[in-house]
Amino acid sequence: MSADQNLNTPLHKTPLHALHLELGAKMVPFAGYDMPVQYPAGVMAEHKHTRAKAGLFDVSHMGQVLLVGDDAAAALETLVPVDIVDLGMFKQRYALFTADDGGILDDLMVARRTDGLFVVVNAGCRDQDIAHMQKHLSGRCEVRPLPDQALLALQGPQAVTALSRLNPGVAELVFMTGGFFDLDGIPTFVTRSGYTGEDGYEISVAADRSVELARKLLAQPEVMPIGLGARDSLRLEAGLCLYGHDIDTTTTPVEASLTWAIQKVRRAGGARAGGYPGAAVIDRQFAEGAARKRVGLVSSERMPVREGAKLVNADGQEIGVVTSGTLGPTVGKPVALAYVQTPCAALGTELFAEVRGKRTPMTVSSTPFTPNGYFRG
Repeated sequence: MSADQNLNTPLHKTPLHALHLELGAKMVPFAGYDMPVQYPAGVMAEHKHTRAKAGLFDVSHMGQVLLVGDDAAAALETLVPVDIVDLGMFKQRYALFTADDGGILDDLMVARRTDGLFVVVNAGCRDQDIAHMQKHLSGRCEVRPLPDQALLALQGPQAVTALSRLNPGVAELVFMTGGFFDLDGIPTFVTRSGYTGEDGYEISVAADRSVELARKLLAQPEVMPIGLGARDSLRLEAGLCLYGHDIDTTTTPVEASLTWAIQKVRRAGGARAGGYPGAAVIDRQFAEGAARKRVGLVSSERMPVREGAKLVNADGQEIGVVTSGTLGPTVGKPVALAYVQTPCAALGTELFAEVRGKRTPMTVSSTPFTPNGYFRG
């Protein structure tokens, strides 16, 4: 869970830092921030609570940016292989910054608002992402970082019940839509989205009102605070990539099995095909396939298989590597994401993970490992 951290560099703190300490959180360095990895209930309890009720996550370390101007959507399409121009008002979409060789610089969320395109990027890539947008987009739109905004995620099947007490209107949102909402007197921008595989919301709120909002949410009977530990196991069970682990500059969207994120209009033959970094590489992989592919793996044994574990076939030949792995608290068995040679990527393929000198049998499985709870109306 730890991100690289120079020991001489002081850690940043989110606006909720004092509240985490008050709640008894165990804090760890993550992406340059002092972040809660768990609270006294522990990772397993927090994971199960989020799957059953509602969990509150501080994700204020993420970068929030507003792209302002009539040309913002077309400009952003020069950096991502995703349809932004046709994105409807208050609709949200998953996107990827790509490099010239087709590698992934970061994954991000983009929502169209009345005041511009609202972009949320990963904490570990935030500064370079903002610099990337400023370098390439500033001539066509205003790139406005929002450092005075905090970000909260309320996730789980009862998130709608809890948040609706602060404003009933949030219940009308569906997955990947958003809007401006006054939550019991606190102005916010809310999207019905998140990274746990459950129904839920992400809430952008002024930093100086964030603790007040968090306390209002934690006062709801369904809600408990959740740390990075459970956030990681929840997203892994949902089959969702973690940047720097399952996707990075060495993986392309095709290799990463993220082709669903690239709409037909941006693919070869589409009305706005290409025009983004790495388009030639990615289009070629669309047509010809890639040598390796990201897959889900499950095991019937209890031994968890961690990031970095080598994967071999029955003959002992190395065929891939695990990029994320845990004992899935909801599915009750080890689950993992991995890259394997494409001939080994078919569902049901049997292979082995090498763990402490022993071979653990794994089976290529569809993801998510546990059904998604997204509310689509």
